Amino acid sequence: MLYFVQQFLNGAHSAALYALLAFGYALGNGVLHRANLAHGALFAFAGQTAILASVFAWNVLWLALPATVALSVSIGLLYACAAAVIVSRLVLSPLAERSPNAIVVATLAVAIVLSEAGRIAADTRDFWLPPMLATPVVLASDGRYDATLTLIQLINCAAALVCVGAGALLVRQHAFGRLWRAVADDPTAASLCGVDTRSVFQRTMLLAGAYAAASGIMAALYYGNLGFGAGLIYGLKILFVSALGSRGEPLNAAAGAAVFGFAESLWAGYFPIEWRDAWMLGLLIVALVLMKSTSGTKATI
Repeated sequence: MLYFVQQFLNGAHSAALYALLAFGYALGNGVLHRANLAHGALFAFAGQTAILASVFAWNVLWLALPATVALSVSIGLLYACAAAVIVSRLVLSPLAERSPNAIVVATLAVAIVLSEAGRIAADTRDFWLPPMLATPVVLASDGRYDATLTLIQLINCAAALVCVGAGALLVRQHAFGRLWRAVADDPTAASLCGVDTRSVFQRTMLLAGAYAAASGIMAALYYGNLGFGAGLIYGLKILFVSALGSRGEPLNAAAGAAVFGFAESLWAGYFPIEWRDAWMLGLLIVALVLMKSTSGTKATI
């Protein structure tokens, strides 16, 4: 029984990362109305930037570990948010107004550019961070076996919960949330009512990029490394999960992604892990097909 509890606890950390990434994706998708393949790339780009900043701060600047982590987190967020602003202003905003269907292709190109930028900056090498805050915290025990989470897992879970909760309050109770819903529902009507749709669009994409960056940095600090192709895999998972049931609600997307994280962890605990991604993506595709066939409507990604 405690083995199941341990796998469930492991899933809590994956669920937190997926929920954070999905919340940001749903925010951006609300104003884009098209699949954004660059969202996962921002996730990986932020994580890789944080790792490179850590290597530089530790080996060149000779900073202490807390200062190294603080600097790497700050630089990762800064670079990812800057990339989100540039992509929003130069790529997404013009296409959303003139050729919305080109957004899918454009975001794929952006994803390739960000992935290659990370690879070139790292000189095609993998840098690994040392284990941080890896002290296990016992959450359940039967005297023979302990179910634990490490300190960094608990911190990541708490940080993700705070970020998603704050984002949900922003969308539901703040003036920005009302403007976001207006632009997401009908940008033309919102513009006729005096809403600066371009400003709302760009602020939304910046916020979505910040959520992707936060998730990527948390993943990098926990795993110690983030591969160049990780953004595509994470991005596809979040895209399918959001298509299944977000219904224009970022909180719904986050909840669905959290469930997916738990399911993925349970799969890894009981089935061959090398087949995990293939089976989980396959199950998501089957669920999308079944949902479309039973509802008679097209799932929005």
